[in-house]
Amino acid sequence: MNLPLNTNLPMDTPLLTEFDLHLLAEGNHYDNYEKLGAHLVEAGGKQGTRFAVWAPNAEAVSVIGDFNGWDRKSHPMRNRPEAGVWETFIPGIGSGALYKYFIRSREGGYEVEKSDPYAFAAEIRPRTASKVWDLNGYDWRDAEWMASRGPKNARDAPISIYELHLGSWMRAPEKGGWLTYRDLAPRIAEYVTKMGFTHVELMPVTEHPFDGSWGYQTVGYYAPTSRFGTPREFMFLIDTLHQAGIAVLLDWVPAHFPKDEHGLAYFDGTHLYEHADERQGLHPDWDTLIFNYGRREVRNFLIGSALFWLDRYHIDGLRVDAVASMLYLDYGRKEGEWIPNRHGGRENLEAVDFIRLFNERVYAEHPDTMSVAEESTSWPMVSRPTYMGGLGFGYKWNMGWMNDILEYMEQDPIHRQYHHEKITFSMLYAFTENFILPFSHDEVVHMKKAMLGKMPGDDWQKFANLRLLYGYMFTHPGKKLLFMGCEFGQWREWTHDESLDWHLLQDAPHRQLQNWVRDLNHCYRSEGALFEIDFDHNGFEWIDCNDNQSSVISFLRRGKTPGDELLVVCNFTPVAREDYRVGVPYGGYWKEILNSDAGVYGGGNVGNGGGLEAREESAHGRPSHLNLKIPPLGCLIFKRTAVPSEGR
Repeated sequence: MNLPLNTNLPMDTPLLTEFDLHLLAEGNHYDNYEKLGAHLVEAGGKQGTRFAVWAPNAEAVSVIGDFNGWDRKSHPMRNRPEAGVWETFIPGIGSGALYKYFIRSREGGYEVEKSDPYAFAAEIRPRTASKVWDLNGYDWRDAEWMASRGPKNARDAPISIYELHLGSWMRAPEKGGWLTYRDLAPRIAEYVTKMGFTHVELMPVTEHPFDGSWGYQTVGYYAPTSRFGTPREFMFLIDTLHQAGIAVLLDWVPAHFPKDEHGLAYFDGTHLYEHADERQGLHPDWDTLIFNYGRREVRNFLIGSALFWLDRYHIDGLRVDAVASMLYLDYGRKEGEWIPNRHGGRENLEAVDFIRLFNERVYAEHPDTMSVAEESTSWPMVSRPTYMGGLGFGYKWNMGWMNDILEYMEQDPIHRQYHHEKITFSMLYAFTENFILPFSHDEVVHMKKAMLGKMPGDDWQKFANLRLLYGYMFTHPGKKLLFMGCEFGQWREWTHDESLDWHLLQDAPHRQLQNWVRDLNHCYRSEGALFEIDFDHNGFEWIDCNDNQSSVISFLRRGKTPGDELLVVCNFTPVAREDYRVGVPYGGYWKEILNSDAGVYGGGNVGNGGGLEAREESAHGRPSHLNLKIPPLGCLIFKRTAVPSEGR
């Protein structure tokens, strides 16, 4: 089939400049989304849409859509071979028009219809066409937030992240349908504000064909999913959260992409975005494809996507999924199923270079945002600057702490004394990275049980254990992340196609657990000792980490101001401890500012009457001590105050 020349525009009229093409070919066009894809413009005195797509191995490319009856011959594109880009301008095409690219490859006559990799919007699945969309014109009202957000993402700031999936956080009452971005915006803002979280992390909103992938099998790296509304409505969601003082992080997935024919796979009849060899280009665990990070244009595509969300949607940070799968060539593979790097090793050197470049560009252009690595191995210096040899992320999920503490908490308390190192080992490496402590969606799916279901004992003990776990989490060094539903104790695992069980809040134990998480957040945000020195040993000191027989730990958290210290005591058994001696660095009155066993949280009100006076007798190498009453499965937080002893 021979495509006719496009007569809509003189063939000598450049749509992309020579400089654009040079940067695209070089892989350094970081606002590539302004040039590739579909853009409403005026050309030749006519209003219409400019289309451009990278397909260097195509013999012919044309634009097909609802405006030409999906006719492959109507609107052929012109090749700009210096960058492998095809382009055209079609007058009269406006926002909302449906389109795809018809591509015929040079190799074997392969023909395919592809969605636009740079599309700003798409049809709702199962339909797969891209949509022309104008991202301009939204009236942002978050200028105050944008001007002041930098300190809120800083290492010495309180960062408590609420991870949520937009399709299942809350649903429309009729037929279990989705709420829209606009519907969700005020509800999420009100709830997150009430609960005291500082950040929201959205599981992937990039367009994806399969609901069951939860968004992690992305096709549209520049398009918010149409499931919940339009790009402008997604802007409204972000804007609303910003006006409420809430930062927004996006889950971003450069590690893999699905094989769907309309997507990136085998794009122009060749393995353009992915490796051709399955030993490099196929994820055996997920049956998805791996980006070729050594290709300049692919790196540019991904980094352009990252910057796009920060530029156009005012996103405050990106959490990068599955970093470990990017770093290791043998990830999920057996011996003989992978290709070593040029030095014979298992490290994916091209992926390392890409990750470093990604972080350098993100922090160069948006220094007031954050990047976060979900990295599950001991790869060194993940959250250290690239100039020091690090990967350049701002933060890293502490998967080791998460696995250890959950394994510990799942033990019957009578056996915990034999696993004491599970709650103390993390402090041996706590300051090697800028850690976030995550209890994410991954921990409440695939038969792992809900957080409440993981806890041993009867119902009272399950709730007490979970309150204790969260108390330890919020006082342990590191920023915090909690998945939706965990804050009020869902009994069942999370499922993407149903709403959270909000009706459980009619029952006192769930409501009281929710109140505990709320008060933990507010305490965390108001006490500098819990967040100001998270990534330095000066912010933490064990008092006693060796009492495995009682399964009790005690430690201090310190802030930047001299004397700003909190005492934390955790009892991981269902046995109350009377007259339990804990050394403290100062005499005076120590106020009990939080007690997980308080009646308002569903506990038994075992505690210390609101606080007590330190005795001037040494213990644990400190000049004074407290004789505490520690509740069963309880977490206590104390703060030294200047309240005089008389009158108490």
